[in-house]
Amino acid sequence: MEKVSYKDAGVDIDAGNAFVEAIKADVKSTFDANVIGGIGSFAGAYALPSGYREPVILSATDGVGTKLKLAIESGRLDTVGIDLVAMCVNDLICNFGTPMFFLDYYATGKLLPENAKDVVSGIAEGCRRSECSLVGGETAEMPGMYSEEDFDLAGFAVGIAERSEMDRVSLVRPGQTLIALPSSGVHSNGYSLVRKLFFDKLGMGLEDEFEGRPLIETLLEPTRIYVKEFKANRDKIVALAHITGGGIVENLPRVLPGGITAVVKREAIRTLPIFDFMAQHVEAEEMMRAFNMGVGMAWVVDEANVDAILSATDGYVIGYTEAGEKKVTLV
Repeated sequence: MEKVSYKDAGVDIDAGNAFVEAIKADVKSTFDANVIGGIGSFAGAYALPSGYREPVILSATDGVGTKLKLAIESGRLDTVGIDLVAMCVNDLICNFGTPMFFLDYYATGKLLPENAKDVVSGIAEGCRRSECSLVGGETAEMPGMYSEEDFDLAGFAVGIAERSEMDRVSLVRPGQTLIALPSSGVHSNGYSLVRKLFFDKLGMGLEDEFEGRPLIETLLEPTRIYVKEFKANRDKIVALAHITGGGIVENLPRVLPGGITAVVKREAIRTLPIFDFMAQHVEAEEMMRAFNMGVGMAWVVDEANVDAILSATDGYVIGYTEAGEKKVTLV
């Protein structure tokens, strides 16, 4: 009987080793002074930054959702890694955490080193944009679990915060201002609806023109990372909410205490063309619950700090807080 190898079963160890070698330079470009050791150890090591009185370690994990399917179908794999990092680090800063390091998990039916390299290149770019280090990851080749063309991603971010600064909800009061930081596009939520509308219902193609460029480029626009804006303005921010699945109406209440209503002016929201187009085919309330509508992050700030924040960012005012039920009221 002929002997069977791991490669016969669909797993190519040599391809995996080649992939690790190919990404080393990109990964090292994300390292800061706190990274201990290099690539290839059993665990990533990171020294705790100094200067914290009561340091608290924060963690966040997320994926890219069915946006990943569009990347696979189009063969454009160099931006979903940015999305992966963004979805994690944008959550961390909502608890006043500073991202320190990131890890990824890449699972596929067949490891294609060039494709995997593009994905990790995007992850490294996301880490550079969020000023955190890519200290480790895992690549799993699982024939039979995934088809050869398919893969999935998961990301894990770890940050650090001062314990006394973490409770932002207790600082939210009536009379404060709501500032929106624009999104870059659909970000990484609602893509099952996006795909259903554009491709199943409207019969559009990936390369169809939309606003002067191929539709797929708009749909794969990477999620904006807000870490640098947070760091530059943290002393002026009362609370902040990452607007992901559930939209403004479900995410903003997460930073409200009981007895506070967030009043958001619909006409103040600077919706993006992609949302204006979809709104022709999707009910308004469904749009507000499924998408960010052009608002990637919402900040609660004291009135005294509004002008300083507006001058330092591309943010704009969308509403205010008042006494009432804990919810978002759209007016």
